[in-house]
Amino acid sequence: MCKSDKTGNDLHERQSGKNQTGKKRSANRKGKRVYTDEVISCLRLIWTFFWYKCGKILAPLMRQQMRYIAQWEAFHVTDEIAEKLKKISPATIDRYLKKDKDALRLKGKSLTKPLASLKSRIPIRTFYTPHERKTPGFWQIDTVHHCGQSASGQYLHTLTATDIATGRIELRSLLNNAQRWTFEALADIKAAVILPVLEFHSDNGSEFINYATEAWCKKESVPFTRSRDRRKNDNCFVEQSNQRFANGAVVREYIGYYRLEGSQEQARVSAVYSSLIPLLNYFMPDQKLKSKTRIGSKEIKVYDEPRSPFQRLIENPQLDQKIKDSLLIQISLYNPVELQHNVNKAILRLRQRLA
Repeated sequence: MCKSDKTGNDLHERQSGKNQTGKKRSANRKGKRVYTDEVISCLRLIWTFFWYKCGKILAPLMRQQMRYIAQWEAFHVTDEIAEKLKKISPATIDRYLKKDKDALRLKGKSLTKPLASLKSRIPIRTFYTPHERKTPGFWQIDTVHHCGQSASGQYLHTLTATDIATGRIELRSLLNNAQRWTFEALADIKAAVILPVLEFHSDNGSEFINYATEAWCKKESVPFTRSRDRRKNDNCFVEQSNQRFANGAVVREYIGYYRLEGSQEQARVSAVYSSLIPLLNYFMPDQKLKSKTRIGSKEIKVYDEPRSPFQRLIENPQLDQKIKDSLLIQISLYNPVELQHNVNKAILRLRQRLA
């Protein structure tokens, strides 16, 4: 046999994994796995949190910043796992995360379906107790899509958050539905609101059910719950459409149904919200549903007296007096007429760009 034939046969054997007898060769590697499931689980969390960096970027990042990564309890990085992650090669990272990357390429980063294993870790909430309904700090969150008549491509979203006890709302404009913008908006809301954040509750959208948001909630010690699949009533305080100032209705009323995309339009939407949020929270009265009774085919709803979220907070006996004092200081800084004027001007600038 000539040298070239032998080399060709050897190459064929290596590629097929079989020897000349036709039997599959045994694996060359023996002994225990270096990178166990626990190591790969931590790797996947870190990869998701740092926004899907490739192995060539993630490997040196972990080596250089492991002292900070290991301090983040949500990653569950032990000393042993930290040493292994500092030694893992870029090629090994890409090999272990290949299926995850393929899923992102197939569905897009903004619309990935949450992993069943992740959903199973997030508790389901179907109702609030009478005490919780009166306690400020339980927030329901959702997103409004600004896609116009077509859901294709990249477009703006609005993250909406509602405090179930008082109706206080927060609105944040997102460049798209990517997970990164979602947990950054949640972090901004937690830092900006005077009220406590006792819980975030969402639907099952991939913008919320993802490793990055889960890790952030654990780091900030914010409980995170979700609704049942296809059960909008579980998220009724933010989803409701019959109340004039429900979050989705607010967004549609002021922003409309236009298709919005790009950083310039996002900046103009944010300009609307900068004046709209204090206007609604401090001055705009709304009604909360007190009871609902069905008599035959009729459903009778009873609402309370119209009050602003600010009034509900000041009247709430469970709210700390220091927070009430802060709210009184905040409201003294605003003029509702000026706020409404600023909202109108911001909406006009947005619509002029869309014209």
